[in-house]
Amino acid sequence: MKIFVTKQIPGEHLEKLSSAGHELSEKLEGVDAVLTLLTDRVDGDFMDLAGSQLKIISNYAVGFDNIDVKAATDRGIVVANTPCDEVNEAVAEHTWALILALARRIVESDEFVRDQGYFAGKGGYRGWEPDLFLGTNLIGKTLGIVGLGRIGTMVARRAQGYNMKLLYFKHGDGSDVFNTLLSESDFVTLHVPLTKETRHMINKDTLSKMKKGAFLINTARGPVVSEPDLVGVLKEGQLSGAALDVFDNEPNISPELKAMPNVILTPHVASATWEARNKMGELAISAIIDTLSSQKPQNLVNEEVWLTRRK
Repeated sequence: MKIFVTKQIPGEHLEKLSSAGHELSEKLEGVDAVLTLLTDRVDGDFMDLAGSQLKIISNYAVGFDNIDVKAATDRGIVVANTPCDEVNEAVAEHTWALILALARRIVESDEFVRDQGYFAGKGGYRGWEPDLFLGTNLIGKTLGIVGLGRIGTMVARRAQGYNMKLLYFKHGDGSDVFNTLLSESDFVTLHVPLTKETRHMINKDTLSKMKKGAFLINTARGPVVSEPDLVGVLKEGQLSGAALDVFDNEPNISPELKAMPNVILTPHVASATWEARNKMGELAISAIIDTLSSQKPQNLVNEEVWLTRRK
């Protein structure tokens, strides 16, 4: 059977398709399976272009908001994704890298020493000074975790080593819990999926409720944060800084955010470890091979399609 891959993925996983007797196609039309990325927009038109024989869309990502799952379900197409502990651990670790970088002003300090970026031409490093890039300790601070799924839980476990107080907001909690978290947390980190409810949940109103001088970290989904509103509170000095790995309109990023020395920006790489990418490739390819062999894939998004097929 024919498989279309929208972009090469790390590792040698695509070779497994050939070993299983399948053929990689250079065009979408007429294929039986598609391997997509989170950056691919997969709507009904995409599926119709592939043709009615399309059996599975395997998304090389944990999230699947890039896919019109209803359109796939209506067409009897299986949608699979690649959730795994390797990805969760990588994102949790990256979250902590950002928390530490914000607290100790690592990126600012690096640019200062190199005489680059915001600090270019401003005198440069002249040796130790008692008030140079003063940061903040983590011990005794409060970490607010918005979204207590697997990643949020892994982030929380790591906080124990810093003796931080933890506040949580999870699905089903009331607005009072959320507001308390915002007002009392020194660091607020986001770990929610992108839904109608979470789109721009961090906005002018919620940002205004955050503790003055707090930090915001987003390794979840870009549209969870209203970037213009974030820029506003940063300019006002309500927050001490922010770290974003995802953006509202990727790959476009607010020029104002780029210009702020107290904002850390990474290019959607929270899950970018060899271990995570290897497992994602393994799961994505296995889902294709299983589906084309009439076996239920491990990470099935639209279960109802498979149940209908089995009748």
